Amino acid sequence: MEPRGAPFLAVVLVLGLCTLVEGEKPSPCQCSRLSPHNRKNCGFPGITSDQCFDLGCCFDSTVPGVPWCFNPLPSQASEQCVMEVSARKNCGYPGISPEDCASRQCCFSDVIPEVPWCFFPQSVQGNVAVACLLGP
Repeated sequence: MEPRGAPFLAVVLVLGLCTLVEGEKPSPCQCSRLSPHNRKNCGFPGITSDQCFDLGCCFDSTVPGVPWCFNPLPSQASEQCVMEVSARKNCGYPGISPEDCASRQCCFSDVIPEVPWCFFPQSVQGNVAVACLLGP
């Protein structure tokens, strides 16, 4: 390859990497834990689920009157959030939303009553990643 083609190749590689990062489909955990009334629109009227996922957004058309294509919650290292209930250290306050909990970089699970729903992640060594064991 000639030297003058190298800058062009670099631009193509950078654009390709940006597309991969932007088009990464969010995990089910990032989408299902977001309250419908807190959804921030990520698409346009009539967007398909494939188009929405290509933008790296969540898609759920089951709730009328709210955006169907919406921004996901920040990703969490879900394996850091899988722990014994007794090991949870409170990171929030009663009634905290999943969004507010995620903004604190904490884990959220409201499946079990009378324990902290928003809690600090733990350091995990040698555990296998677990897909959304934290509930809706």
